Amino acid sequence: MRKFVTTTAIAAVALLALSGCSSRADDGGAGGAEAAGFAADSVIGVALPSKTSENWVLAGGLFEDGLKEAGFKGDVQYAGASTTVKDQQDQISAMLTKGAKVVIIGAADGGQLATQAKAAHDAGAVVIAYDRLILNTEYVDYYVAYDNFKVGELQGQALIDGMKAKKAEGPYNIELFSGSSDDANSAVFFDGAMSILTPLIESGDLVVTSGQTDIKQTATAGWKAENAQSRMDSLLTSNGAAELHGVLSPNDTLARAILTSVKAAGKALPVVTGQDSEAESVKSIMADEQYSTINKDTRVLVKQAIAMAQTLQKGDKPEVNDNESYDNGKKVVPAYLLDPVIVTKENAADAYANDPKLSPLTK
Repeated sequence: MRKFVTTTAIAAVALLALSGCSSRADDGGAGGAEAAGFAADSVIGVALPSKTSENWVLAGGLFEDGLKEAGFKGDVQYAGASTTVKDQQDQISAMLTKGAKVVIIGAADGGQLATQAKAAHDAGAVVIAYDRLILNTEYVDYYVAYDNFKVGELQGQALIDGMKAKKAEGPYNIELFSGSSDDANSAVFFDGAMSILTPLIESGDLVVTSGQTDIKQTATAGWKAENAQSRMDSLLTSNGAAELHGVLSPNDTLARAILTSVKAAGKALPVVTGQDSEAESVKSIMADEQYSTINKDTRVLVKQAIAMAQTLQKGDKPEVNDNESYDNGKKVVPAYLLDPVIVTKENAADAYANDPKLSPLTK
């Protein structure tokens, strides 16, 4: 959903800014709570998708603890795995019934929450899209996330760097994977990566062996590992004896599934990218299997979202640092973007030095 597909101009941002004046030109449908402030012990709703990755599980606990520490009544809910969208729609409606002043939404499907966003606005609540943009509604007030286009750029460059480290000269045979089509971030990640890879594909330095370069061909429904593994199985069969040098994977769960497929086929491991710094993938990187991941510290992102709620509680406007990039189809959503970090075996110890869970894995 990004307005541009060239190198991002977002500078590294200061973390955890608790308040400040927004640089928005207009309020674009912001709820009444933003203008008036609200009681310090108000309900803050947090609607998260199903527990498809370690980071979503971590985020829920961090929100529960962080909102309590901030003095709010936190209402943190996960959508179920089978009826994810309807669950989330119903949960948001219930949060508003409880009087939530801010609803922080990690969308299960960003294209199916317009009704709930409008209901929040009508109830005087502020909607903050968390990590995933909410689409096609003027009633999403803020977006807080890591710079997802840059994530894609880092993945694309890591794929190239990793292949060159193993084989000095191309051409290189690659395959492309993207995330679930119901996640707005999938296209942003893919576009960022393709901004790096497309020129090399056009020059012949990179060869997509299957010819599947369209995001509809590369999509992985539900971000499910079994879907990625099944597609990789089919690609390896179709590619025959052709050596595969690299695979663009949008996250760690899919990266491990791709590697499982390659191992089962008895083929040499290609360079495989990832995202999310999942513990099993950090182990895989240190074992020289998965090549890279992206560190998007969930602790920092959750703190920033809670800081925005605290600023709103005081009746002030949260700080944003991007007023141009994230067009959801109805408005450009004011965003606060954090800077992602590429992680390979070479810099893993430094990247996770302050993470008590991941740091021991890099020793």
